[in-house]
Amino acid sequence: MKHLTDTTILNNGVHMPRFGLGTYKAEGAEVAKAVATALELGYRSIDTAAVYGNEEEVGQSIAASGVARDSLFVTTKVWNTDQGYDTTLRAFETSCQKLGLDVIDLYLIHWPGQTLYKDTWRALERLYDEGRVRAIGVSNFQIHHLEELKKESSIVPAVNQVELHPRFIQKELHDYCAQHQIQIEAWAPLMKGRLQDNELLQGIAGKHGKTVSQVILRWGLQNSIVIIPKSVTASRIKENSEIFDFELSADEVSAISGLDAGERIGTNPDNLLF
Repeated sequence: MKHLTDTTILNNGVHMPRFGLGTYKAEGAEVAKAVATALELGYRSIDTAAVYGNEEEVGQSIAASGVARDSLFVTTKVWNTDQGYDTTLRAFETSCQKLGLDVIDLYLIHWPGQTLYKDTWRALERLYDEGRVRAIGVSNFQIHHLEELKKESSIVPAVNQVELHPRFIQKELHDYCAQHQIQIEAWAPLMKGRLQDNELLQGIAGKHGKTVSQVILRWGLQNSIVIIPKSVTASRIKENSEIFDFELSADEVSAISGLDAGERIGTNPDNLLF
């Protein structure tokens, strides 16, 4: 964990960057500029989704960057209204067309819903077997979703992307995923800025000469979490990436984890039923 391009090895042997750029709620010229900035700074992982409405701009920035395709790791996701076997296959082709890519590095089911995710997963397995995706995974899946999926699937998800930050560390889910070699990835790792005034984090940040955001992101890395903070501001994209020149002590990591209060800022997956 010394470089922006450091990777974790997924359960199928694919190397995934430990750190990347999230693009949720970023559209048009704004997201195009953010991706371009990130790639110039050395980011090599970009996370998007069909529902974000920005795959085309993300793809254009990737193409214009001059960065070799095999140096990049691009994630996108199938949206709820496209779940199901045939509809997922069509949605994947649409995402590839918009991104301007023949192969996606990581394709995720965005939300579990009720039961459609099982047919959706069969489609992802087909895409993986055909070499159209390098790894497949899920997002916002809880343990009971993963257990159900295990009963009917032949491939273990490589990644589970979930809400995770110091106020919502999801320890039981994190431990389960580690046991089953499913990489945990955090969306909203900074809790959308709601931790900036926390005295513990401010104290640790001051000790290391870093910002609260940098301390939180470093905490994520040291907990073996893949992190994809979203920003469209060039200075913050740069700041977020400057977390590889310091290390939190074991006591500091433990203290930050102690902020957990089971506090979600997003939707509970069990309440988003479709």
